Order: sequence, then structure tokens, then C-alpha cells
Amino acid sequence: MEYLRIIAFTHKQIDLKSLGKLVICEQTLDDRLKNIQEQLNVKEIFYVGTCNRVEFIFTSSSVLDAEFITRFLTVLDMGLPEEYMEQFVANVSTYEKVAAFNHLLRTSCSLESLVVGEKEILAQIRKAYESCRLAGFTGDYMRTMMDRVVKTAKEVYTLTNISKNPVSVVSLAYRKLRDLNMCAKSRVLIVGAGETNHNIAQYLKKHTYSTFSVFNRTLEKAEQLAAELHGKAYTLDDLENYTEGFDVIVTCTGATAPIITDEIYKKLLLGDVTKKVIVDLAIPNDTAPEILSKYPVHYIEVESLKEIARKNIQERYNELVNAEQIIEQNIQEFDLVLRQRKIEIAMSSVPQKIKEIKHTAINGIFADEINGLDDKSKEVLERVMNYMEKKYISVPMVMAKEILVKNS
Repeated sequence: MEYLRIIAFTHKQIDLKSLGKLVICEQTLDDRLKNIQEQLNVKEIFYVGTCNRVEFIFTSSSVLDAEFITRFLTVLDMGLPEEYMEQFVANVSTYEKVAAFNHLLRTSCSLESLVVGEKEILAQIRKAYESCRLAGFTGDYMRTMMDRVVKTAKEVYTLTNISKNPVSVVSLAYRKLRDLNMCAKSRVLIVGAGETNHNIAQYLKKHTYSTFSVFNRTLEKAEQLAAELHGKAYTLDDLENYTEGFDVIVTCTGATAPIITDEIYKKLLLGDVTKKVIVDLAIPNDTAPEILSKYPVHYIEVESLKEIARKNIQERYNELVNAEQIIEQNIQEFDLVLRQRKIEIAMSSVPQKIKEIKHTAINGIFADEINGLDDKSKEVLERVMNYMEKKYISVPMVMAKEILVKNS
């Protein structure tokens, strides 16, 4: 774990509206991470962006001081104004070596989440890692590490009560919406067809809401969610020309600028002056700020859920202790796993070397003697050689691992 590094920007130090300026859209992620690898001598890296955190998990020999963080953000090229750059550098959380692994485990087990005990964060981290793995940004070390991350999180969720009666940002948002006593026939516009909106839509459907219109950048994903809700599907471009009215907007996209602008919102109202509901779980927010001051709106956003989340942490405090014990045990075990993996990598060429020795012996050094044997003798010799080959490959590996365990 010597070279493991994490740069984290979270809801604990940075307000969510500012945090949204660090969210990277999918279309530019590969180019930005490639620049980081090339210009900062980073070997493996993946990026996690959720509703309350932006984190970069990577391997590097660099020290994570203010100079490195500034350069990191500069290479990312997010177009940050100077005042934001200073704010992020001053409020960044950095982790190195074992502390970095501990942080990743705590995050994956939801101990660092806005709502402790919610399981969505593990799925988000796995998805983020998998995306970067497929793009070639991670290798064997990150693969081994993520195996342990998933194992640890599953143990925490299974062996503790931290996720008992699970509460998530989505469920908290729905509770606030439910408290408004909206009619089940309310017309609901769902903007974005990602995991968050999919989850909240299931809450709405379960509680008898039935009139849905789903808007998404790609029509196919909108159609999939609309089919589940027995609603209608549209592209995101269709939003400004939608003329069927609405009572509730639920929005969560990966856009870096407001999707629901003042102009679009005015068109959606069709002259309706009654108070509407907007549930905006996007970071940065999908709703333009001026809408909140110009129109009567019940506005539910992630920031407003913080106080509820704080109480949630207090209620689950005892389970945090149990979860931390599981995490500590897995950190100790993982150190041994890493050392064993180093042995495997170091000895990965042994099988090929043994095969080459066998080939030289049969076809070179002892070729004449072997050719003089009858078929039965050749068959026995081949079986003996194959047996010896397997043992010469497996026995040193097993012995090396046993010695490592005994000396730990």
C-alpha cells in the first residue's frame, strides 16, 4: 500500500453547490484521467463522483501537499476560477498508504456517507472502478484492492446492523416529498434516467403515483424507465417543448450546468401559477437558482437533507464501532494478501522457465536416448515429466506463501 493515494472533496468540508464544480461528465472523463496519468506520473487511477463526494483513488510516489493538489486540479482542467481553486486546495482531504485504504473501506461501507448505512455508495464505487478498468486506467493492484473492498463492505452490511432499516438520500428525499401530501394523480416529470432517479421512481410507483414522463439524454434509457413506470419517454431536448403540464419534477443528471433553466421552467408551467415541487438530487443542481426566487416552489435538494443525516449518524453510533473493527481486521489481512500477490507476480515466469527446461531436455540434451526408447517407456517418461513439471511450479509457490504467513 506504499503508493496508494486518495484526493477527496466531500460534503464534510465543502458545500455541495461548490462541490458540483468538480463533477466530471462521462464524455470528458477519459481525457482528463489520461492527462493526470501522463503529466503526474500516476500509474493506476479511478474517479468516484456521487451526490456528496468527488474522489480520485490512484497510485503514485508523490506527496500530496498543496503544490501537488494545485497541479492535480490544474491538469484536470475543470476551468475553475481562482477563488474556487483556493477553496478546494484549502479544504481537500488527502490520504496516503494505509490511511488511504482505510478511508476507501470506510467510504465503501458508508461510514463516510451523508447517510450512514446506505448501501448505494458501494455500488457507485464499484461502477466507477469498473468504468475506469474497462478504459484501461487500472491494473492488477487496483483489482486486488477492489476485491478486498467488496469483501469488507459485504461483511459490514451482513455482520452489523448498520444498514438495518436502511436510509438513503433517495429515501429521505421521498419522505420529504411524502410529507407534502401530494395527490397520487400528480403529474411527475423525471429528468434523468440514472440510478438515483430510478430508485426514487420506484418509491413513487410503490406509493401509487401513476402519471410519469421520463426525459433523458439517450431515449433508450428513458424508454426503459418509462416502461417500468407505465409512463412516457422523451429525450432531454424534448423538455422545453413539453406541453402536458406537471406537479412534481424529480431531477438528477450528470450535467455540469442547470438543465431546468428559467426559460424552460416558464414554458413547462404553461401559465400555471400554483406551487410546484422540485426534487433536485443532482450535484451540481439541475435547477437554475433564479427559479427558486421567481416562482412558488417546494424545493428538496441534497443540502437540505444534512440535518436528517446527522441524526442518522447518532442513531447508528454503536454500529460504527463494530464496522470499524471489521475494517481494521481486513486491513491487516490485506497486507498479507498484497505480499502474497507480490510473490505470485515475482514467480509468474517460473512456469514458462520450467517448460523451457523440459523442452530442452527432451528435444536436445536427452533427445537421442529418448528416441531409443519404446513407445511404452516414452509414455511413462512423459507422465513422469508432466508430474515433475506441475510440482516444480506449485511447490515453491506454496512454500513461499507458507513462509510469509509464518513470519507475519
